[in-house]
Amino acid sequence: MIRFITGAARRNPGRMLIVLLLAVPVLAIVGSGVSDRLSVGGFVDPGAESTEVADSLADDFETGSYGFVLLLEPKDGFVYNDHNVAEGERIVADLEAEDGVLEVASFYNVTLSGLAQSPLRDLTGKRAIVGVVLDGDEDEQRETAEHLHETYVVDNDVFAIGATGVIEISRVAAETAEKDLQFAELLAAPFTLAGLLVVFRGWRAASLPLAVAVFAVLGSFVALTLVASITDVSIFARTLVTALGLGLAIDYSLLLVARFREERSHGRSVESAMSRTMQTAGRTVVFSAATVGSSLLGLLVFPVVYLRSFAFAGVAVVTMAALASLLVVPPVLVRWGEKMGSAASADETFWGRQAERVMRRPLAWLVPVGLLLVFLAVPFFGLEPGRTDDRALPEDSAARQTTATIREHFNWSEVNTIHALAPDVDADDAETIRAFTQEALQIPGVIRVNSTQGYWRFEQPPNPPNELTEHFFPVDGREDAGTWFNILYWYEPEDPRVDELLDTLRADETVAGEVLVGGPNATINDTVEAVTDGLPFALFIVGVVTYVLLFFMTGSLLVPLKAVILNLLSLSATFGALVWIFQEGNLGGLSGVTATGELDVFTPILMFCVAFGLSMDYEVFLLARIKEEYDLTADNHHAVRVGIGRTGPIVTAAALLLAIVFLAISTSGVSIVRMFGFGLALAVLTDAFLVRGTITPALMKLAGRANWWAPRAVRRFHLRYGIWENDPVVRGPVPPVTNMEAT
Repeated sequence: MIRFITGAARRNPGRMLIVLLLAVPVLAIVGSGVSDRLSVGGFVDPGAESTEVADSLADDFETGSYGFVLLLEPKDGFVYNDHNVAEGERIVADLEAEDGVLEVASFYNVTLSGLAQSPLRDLTGKRAIVGVVLDGDEDEQRETAEHLHETYVVDNDVFAIGATGVIEISRVAAETAEKDLQFAELLAAPFTLAGLLVVFRGWRAASLPLAVAVFAVLGSFVALTLVASITDVSIFARTLVTALGLGLAIDYSLLLVARFREERSHGRSVESAMSRTMQTAGRTVVFSAATVGSSLLGLLVFPVVYLRSFAFAGVAVVTMAALASLLVVPPVLVRWGEKMGSAASADETFWGRQAERVMRRPLAWLVPVGLLLVFLAVPFFGLEPGRTDDRALPEDSAARQTTATIREHFNWSEVNTIHALAPDVDADDAETIRAFTQEALQIPGVIRVNSTQGYWRFEQPPNPPNELTEHFFPVDGREDAGTWFNILYWYEPEDPRVDELLDTLRADETVAGEVLVGGPNATINDTVEAVTDGLPFALFIVGVVTYVLLFFMTGSLLVPLKAVILNLLSLSATFGALVWIFQEGNLGGLSGVTATGELDVFTPILMFCVAFGLSMDYEVFLLARIKEEYDLTADNHHAVRVGIGRTGPIVTAAALLLAIVFLAISTSGVSIVRMFGFGLALAVLTDAFLVRGTITPALMKLAGRANWWAPRAVRRFHLRYGIWENDPVVRGPVPPVTNMEAT
């Protein structure tokens, strides 16, 4: 493919550029509808027990969790005054008539007889809550929540009304994040453009990564459109396409332009320099894309659509970025290569001199930098994975403030209950239902159990059936659906004792036989467990595939191992910093978020795959050039100095430009987006400056020729099947290494 592209660019670069320009509107049109095909949901494990419970409640009982909650605060008097009651009843009646609403529970339509105080209003009588069960999948529920928010969240003469709930918080977070990302793009644009002009030394070269990014992003949107027609894809995957598309466009364009300038400095003609660039750096681009893509494929291990979507998006954008750079850059180099300038020698660059300094005293550089990374990584061992709640929103968010008010004045479990599904118990089996109710009430923390037999409280007479009791019977007389129980508890949802309560319900044998447990907290726990269980396998896949690919490029057994270990150390240091700042709440003013004692389980995994891919991108650039020089000279010291001298400026410049984009993203008011941007900026800068610029040359100097050792049979295998920038250089047997300091 590279030879074909090179030949086409040399023969008729103008025609090639015209074809590429004509392809832009085609890609834009085909991919323009991608947002309509993507899902706003996908945050739960479809095979989890809690998901089974939610599906059964929706299908067989037409009920579920209160995903949308209204808080009504009267302007005059109390919630039980006549004029407020009339308005409250009207609101409830209108809600019950809305499409997509399965159930409405409030102070105005549910009478819990026997209770001295309705739990659906506060003790002062100044507030009332309305819980709404939404119908449909996650996308449909968010659409319904958006409509309900626009219709019912008002400030009229009777009530000031706010909205919250799991679905509403998720919807607001997504909308806020999208607006913040648009602002981040505008914020980063002038700095990125200025950086491109400085790094590429001229507007012609600086325009290349922008052109490549356009093709990469539009092509990826087309790919996502096709994938979304087969399986669910999260709309959040668009963020990765935009950020990674620009990042890889900068990486690949900069690598190709830098190599072209170097070849020109050796006296080659424009066409000859372009051909040599494609033969060497062009192959590196292809190999880098394969390596980055393989690191993102690890996300396919997880059952959650949200994470799997980033695998689809990542592979698409990596492939398109590599293809676009190989198609766009060569004809531009042929047409305007005379004005692209030339490169300085490797010894004249800062990173060439830095590599020489490090290799003169490798331990003096390796030990302090290594200890710094280890020190930063220590907090990572205290990671507590969880899911975000309303505190992920900005403090001035109406949904967050409404949630805080409900937490303060109500028992939040009234709208955040535990659902226990008993599929083998008939809804009319009063004896078994009462026996299980008594069992559940003995569990510490349980305050009430609702079922077909009414509302039962601890050590108090049961309440008779009420307006909601019918929801515990299957609709339309469906057989084999069983029945379910609504369990309320004393604690706040984030209290660890809720997890203990869930574990008790799931672990114990009950008089009701098999009992499946669901509800918001159970869903969160199941999702976290599914993700953490899949993490070791994902890491294993990423590590093994990366090692194998790097072996095919280097022919070494040691260098790929070093690369994987250094990447893990660098990322551990990054995650340690995130735990210290975002989970433990240090530097609160800098982070600008509320520490909850947990980190969103999705964000570190997503960051790992993206940052690991970018780190391996830089590693491939570096190793490819070092290996090329070593093949030509068999001098390890020279190869490391020249390789880092040539690729160091590329890696650091690309990292700085990417950091601008990621730091702009970190200005978001949504904590998980802020953490994502800050963490990736820290990861790429740490990798470029500390790992590639310091630790790598130190370790390669200490290992000497052992860097390139492999058994004779393995060397023969690599000579035949390996991947080379140059044609393979065949040498005789390599003498055994007797001095690890040898070069």
